[in-house]
Amino acid sequence: MTDTPLATEASQETAKKLMVAATYASVSVAVVLIVAKLGAWLFTDSVSLLSSFADSVLDAAASLVNLLAVRSALQPADREHRFGHGKAESLAGLAQAAFIAGSGVFLLLESVERLITPRAVDHGLIGIAVMGVSIILTAVLVGFQMYVVKRTNSIAIAADSLHYRIDILVNFAVIVSLLLASFGGWQLADPLFAILIVAYMGTGAYKILRQSLKDLMDTEFDEADRARIRDIVLAHSDVLDIHDMRTRSSGPDAFIQLHIEMDRDLSLAAAHKISDEVMFSVEKAFPNAEVLIHQDPEGVDERRDHL
Repeated sequence: MTDTPLATEASQETAKKLMVAATYASVSVAVVLIVAKLGAWLFTDSVSLLSSFADSVLDAAASLVNLLAVRSALQPADREHRFGHGKAESLAGLAQAAFIAGSGVFLLLESVERLITPRAVDHGLIGIAVMGVSIILTAVLVGFQMYVVKRTNSIAIAADSLHYRIDILVNFAVIVSLLLASFGGWQLADPLFAILIVAYMGTGAYKILRQSLKDLMDTEFDEADRARIRDIVLAHSDVLDIHDMRTRSSGPDAFIQLHIEMDRDLSLAAAHKISDEVMFSVEKAFPNAEVLIHQDPEGVDERRDHL
């Protein structure tokens, strides 16, 4: 049994390093893209390229907030924050949703103005080249972020990754609009594609907002995970039943509380041993979880729910 906590501790340390590396990578990529897109917009005067530039500026701001939030979330629990600082990740998610929504409003207004007074797009090839480079850099970043999310289940990194996945689609849309406006003679393609980009940004902001609020409101694990916990607990031969299960997430950490019923004739030492064995089994399946188990003698009627 002693190997499990040590292995979990090493895994958590690796996860923390990955999360910090992902935040620094996202800030670095965002800064590079800001410089490249600013130059391309000044050459082309394309509103769809402006939308991509504005989105990259907000990406940098959101990624910087993310970096600070992740660093805070990874701080160990202290006297004032007994459950750790994981909620900082969810607060960063709310900030990202606000950034995306704000940029969407700005771009929508700019696009409507361009629909009313269309303008020609100049030096379209420069804009297309910059967008191509942006797609490559962003795709590499997203790949790394998704790897980190898979290893850490970080809400903040997942939100940032969604942000940059939107960027990839935005960049493709900008390329299409530049091709149509510069070489197809269809000037309205530029603001129309910008409006489509705004709609997609709104969808992304909603998803980030919903996930952040779920975490802040201590929403229970989904039913599949709760059923999995129940099966793990009842797999122990000395556990007769389980009730009053409560679960929640806080950034990279999770908390699982439950009551188990055992034979009323067991000694306190035996009951404690069984409880520890169950705890280690659950923690093995949920490595980032802190598991708290209350032991009840069989037949005690104190249930508030059945799970």
